[in-house]
Amino acid sequence: MASSSVWTAKQNKLFENALAIYGEDTPERWQKLAMAVGGKTVEEVKRHYDMLVEDVKQIESGQVPLPHYKAAGKVYKFMDEEERLKLQ
Repeated sequence: MASSSVWTAKQNKLFENALAIYGEDTPERWQKLAMAVGGKTVEEVKRHYDMLVEDVKQIESGQVPLPHYKAAGKVYKFMDEEERLKLQ
């Protein structure tokens, strides 16, 4: 099946939903994930998963700063673990 290495927002959402359905112990997991996303090969789905795992590792290790959100004139700043502990 011909496919593109670009993932649309819809494909990403389908991928995330399929990951919630098809756990690591699911037989033929990668094939089922690829079918759920549509337009992607098994190899592309595996690569996308590996990239997601790496992103999560970087976020959890603090290598990626959390964003500051601004809404209705207020700035929402997410605290890191150390800041939260200071408030307790």
